[in-house]
Amino acid sequence: MALLQLSEPGQTPDPHARRIAVGIDLGTTHSLVAAVRHGVAECLPDGQGEGQGRVILPSVVRYLDHNRRQIGFDARDAQAEDPENTIASVKRFMGRRLADLVGHERLPYRFVDQPGMVAIATRAGVKTPVEVSAEILATLRHRAEDTFNDDLFGAVITVPAYFDDAQRQATKDAAQLAGLNVLRLINEPTAAAVAYGLDNASEGLYAVYDLGGGTFDISLLRLQRGVFEVVATGGDAALGGDDFDQALADWALAQAHRGADTAHDKRAVLVAARAAKEALTEAADTLLTCNLSGQPVSVPVSRAQFDAITRPLIDRTLAAVRKVLRDARLKRDEVAGVVMVGGSTRMPAVQAAVGELFGRVPLTNLNPDEVVAVGAAIQANALAGNGRDGELLLLDVIPLSLGLETMGGLVERVIERNTTIPVAKAQDFTTFKDGQTAMAIHVVQGERELVADNRSLARFELRGIPPMVAGAARIRVTFQVDADGLLSVAARELGSGVEASVVVKPSYGLADDQIAGMLKDGFASAEADMVARSLRESRVEAERMTLATRAALAADGELLTEAERQAIEALLVDLARIAAGEDHAAIDSAVERLAEGTESFAAARMNRGIQAALTGRKLNDL
Repeated sequence: MALLQLSEPGQTPDPHARRIAVGIDLGTTHSLVAAVRHGVAECLPDGQGEGQGRVILPSVVRYLDHNRRQIGFDARDAQAEDPENTIASVKRFMGRRLADLVGHERLPYRFVDQPGMVAIATRAGVKTPVEVSAEILATLRHRAEDTFNDDLFGAVITVPAYFDDAQRQATKDAAQLAGLNVLRLINEPTAAAVAYGLDNASEGLYAVYDLGGGTFDISLLRLQRGVFEVVATGGDAALGGDDFDQALADWALAQAHRGADTAHDKRAVLVAARAAKEALTEAADTLLTCNLSGQPVSVPVSRAQFDAITRPLIDRTLAAVRKVLRDARLKRDEVAGVVMVGGSTRMPAVQAAVGELFGRVPLTNLNPDEVVAVGAAIQANALAGNGRDGELLLLDVIPLSLGLETMGGLVERVIERNTTIPVAKAQDFTTFKDGQTAMAIHVVQGERELVADNRSLARFELRGIPPMVAGAARIRVTFQVDADGLLSVAARELGSGVEASVVVKPSYGLADDQIAGMLKDGFASAEADMVARSLRESRVEAERMTLATRAALAADGELLTEAERQAIEALLVDLARIAAGEDHAAIDSAVERLAEGTESFAAARMNRGIQAALTGRKLNDL
């Protein structure tokens, strides 16, 4: 008799085998790979250096001659001597165009402004941020495969909470290029909460303050019995430790009355600024030293001076924290703890400012560099069906609202920001003109009322709609956001069944400072937006009423006397004149006057239609 092997859903048939899944923190400054080994999530070392090796991989790639490259520490050490071919902090360029890169002229790279995404010219050719990121991810994949002496089943990769759709897609593309099977993208603060929640058996409301090398995220998460629910998220996708380095470098150049014009000088002063910043974490004073055009420069700097120079950057993070608390309608006293994530949170001034804001000492008992990768590894292990943590549930949110363009350039939001994902929502729309057989679907993202003020994600067309009078068709548009935060949109005409859909794989190129400012703009200009929206809506209604009246006159104008027709024409002219103005209330009044002025005409048309339908018919036929 043969035995049939059974297994739990999602788990391997062999109870003694396990799928090798890893968590990867693809960071701006450095990256890590972690996995669950012997029941414990830990970062994997490179097998080099002192002891058992180094777990951190600097996110730096240097391109050499003959298709060779250096990745990690060797590349980082060569930044000052070969700046144009040594790419650091590439994460800040993901999904962006050259025009989106604030201060790019201070960077030592030879940027190539391509239509989709900015690239960098190196001695090995033009490289996109996706290609550079793939080099880093491939190095981490090889590290994991060497550790386990086996192929990987898949990886969970972390992204900043405020990464938009294009940046998330760019990250997935880089992983695919590196030969990785992406099990899921999860937000970095959520991964950190997983590590803290499972490590400390914590429950309650926690704030995750994540200040990395290139991005800042603040998330409020509710932890309860293995469920990690993101309540609200915010941040600044163009703010990180690199900006602290740049601020200190600019100050030092001003103190030394020097400039940094060459690529070597720009990189040299940034490397020196980072070293000085790190030294000031422990010391009260240090020297910022570097060579600029062959001349040594040495500028003394104290921790107090550094704190004063960078205080505006810290204040920007605190403003984002206050806004997330307001969004969630929570007070700081309701937060049980504050988790500090990211190497930049080691700065004493950052820890002090966050502690003062929340009125409690932040949690720093886990390594801020490693906590994100560890959380991702725990999630990867669960998704691979290995562990007993099957009850682990991550409820993340989308950071910005998703919607459609409607007539008049207005936005109809379908999924509101801070909605838990995965999610699917549908909304019905209709046609604007008689006989309309196609509809253009324009998907947008943001918090503003007008399309022009939001970010365009995708466009597609629904064709084959049966010709009907305006407003008769019913087009259902469904938005679906998956667990990675990636969007697909489908449109279907309910009567005929014709449909079209698009997986939103946007052209890269959203400005990170634009993402970070979209919510701010939405609230700051809410009143003006509502006025503008009302004006657009009134004009759309005026146009619809005018088209309908003109069509009726063309079809049944002989029902009117000359005086009646002239009266309606006068109302149409008056409506057109007022609709060109800026007073939406006046436009609404003009539309109402036209509706009242055509009531008798509409009644006459209806009578004619009824008479035509009854002519020649017997009572028994009806």
